[in-house]
Amino acid sequence: MTSEQETAGRPGDQHAAGSCICHDVLDQIGKCFDVSPTVRQHLMNSRVEFLKAIRAVIDQRIERLSASEKRGSRITVE
Repeated sequence: MTSEQETAGRPGDQHAAGSCICHDVLDQIGKCFDVSPTVRQHLMNSRVEFLKAIRAVIDQRIERLSASEKRGSRITVE
């Protein structure tokens, strides 16, 4: 059984439906450094936190873009 087949049955695992950049990057790190299964599991668990960080960056950017521009104050001339 391939790793993709193993993950296909897990609920919420996006890698089964398509490529997940987090999974791909962390998988490459694991392969490059020849890490133990324990370290590999830590890397896989970090995917959720990585995605939350990306979401926070996007939310912050949306908030900045959506903020109304401050305009000058109105002065009454007599």
